[in-house]
Amino acid sequence: MQFYNQLVSETKREKDKFFSKKILSTVLNEGVNKELYINYLGEAYNHVKYTCPLLDLAKNKMSKVNDKVFIDAFEEYIDEEKGHEMWILNDIKNVGGDPETVRNSDGGIAVRAMIAFMKYSIEKISPYSMLGMIYVLEGTSVNIAQEAAEAIAKANNLDIKKGFSYLISHGKLDLSHVEFYKKLVNQVENKDLQKIIIDTAKTIYLLWGNVFDEVSENYQSKLKKVA
Repeated sequence: MQFYNQLVSETKREKDKFFSKKILSTVLNEGVNKELYINYLGEAYNHVKYTCPLLDLAKNKMSKVNDKVFIDAFEEYIDEEKGHEMWILNDIKNVGGDPETVRNSDGGIAVRAMIAFMKYSIEKISPYSMLGMIYVLEGTSVNIAQEAAEAIAKANNLDIKKGFSYLISHGKLDLSHVEFYKKLVNQVENKDLQKIIIDTAKTIYLLWGNVFDEVSENYQSKLKKVA
């Protein structure tokens, strides 16, 4: 079995649990309130702004002799991901949010925990753990980004050409990234590194799910206070 297929198989439970969250089914079936969408974008900004720094950290922890294929791949990822956090700020502005407030924030506890975990994993466990995070976040985008954008735009009578560039672009972009990722991760033959990637992916499914839970809970709490 190729390692990519093993990765998919061994993280299926965590993936299914992630996609069973009520907030995700609500988004896809009904869309959500614009304010909730803006809150989600704020949390997305606070993990996307760390994508390139985390990739760079992982790249610099690798061996220039033994890990050249992966270093080159991470450099390619960095080139692709540069500036994507600015897309999110533009989307926030286009749907009526305050991008400067988001720019000056650190995000909620859940997103900070996810980034802190990845920094620890890269520095103390293995830079290959970054491949676990990439697997989860890009796979999630492919599965729901386009549908989510369409549902939210429809529910709020918003122009999908404005305010949804991050979701739509990642839905399309990550389709090609998945094929690139498959070829890359299948070159990881070391069983210990494979286990690290799988464990990281499982953890990121949990932590990324916590981000969605926190966004939903904070929104529901605000509604109760208003009522």
